[in-house]
Amino acid sequence: MAVPQLVLDAIRFLLALAAPAALVALVLAGIALRREGTTSFSVGGGGFSKWMFWAIVMITLPQVFGWFAFWGVGAPLPGGGIGNGWMSGFANDAVIFVNTFVIGRLVPVLAAWMVLRSVIDWSEGYTPLASILGAMFLLAIPASAALLQGWNDGTRFGTAAVLEGAWTYTASRIMPIAAGLAVIGAVVNFAFGRPAIRLIGSAAAFLTVSALWRLVVSMM
Repeated sequence: MAVPQLVLDAIRFLLALAAPAALVALVLAGIALRREGTTSFSVGGGGFSKWMFWAIVMITLPQVFGWFAFWGVGAPLPGGGIGNGWMSGFANDAVIFVNTFVIGRLVPVLAAWMVLRSVIDWSEGYTPLASILGAMFLLAIPASAALLQGWNDGTRFGTAAVLEGAWTYTASRIMPIAAGLAVIGAVVNFAFGRPAIRLIGSAAAFLTVSALWRLVVSMM
């Protein structure tokens, strides 16, 4: 049975909007990272995790569609361009708007305001780390999107592959940096007579997170 052209155009339309939707989700993740801060950050249920997950889903949307045979069992995704005029125009406009306005102009301004907020936080006696991390994340959105796309293996398990790549990157690259910052914080606290044991313990935990995970797996 032939698939109606409108259905094929709708599928192509959703696939065309997946890339700009992923970039928007990354922007919202950066804003959520600033809002949640460093103490209330939730790996399982925070806004940052939620928007990062949706960014990964949007990046791997063609592979997600591979699980549903709307267009015939075993058939590949419909290729070609969008036949419907307004759908094609809207998809092209959405890509241009997100790339040139949101990522090219709006995101740097948001990052600059976060840097200003970090100065205000510091002057009020609060940690500026949340604002600085949020600004750095926003400025690195194009690189982050390319990194996530690089972990996509192109199969129906692409979403899981990207999540696995994100875990490996976090454990092998982010955690050592976090451990170094914790050691620096411990030294500063010790110099000012503040408690430093918790930061030292955190640094040790950051460096051994992969080993802890393997220990948990081996115990199951």
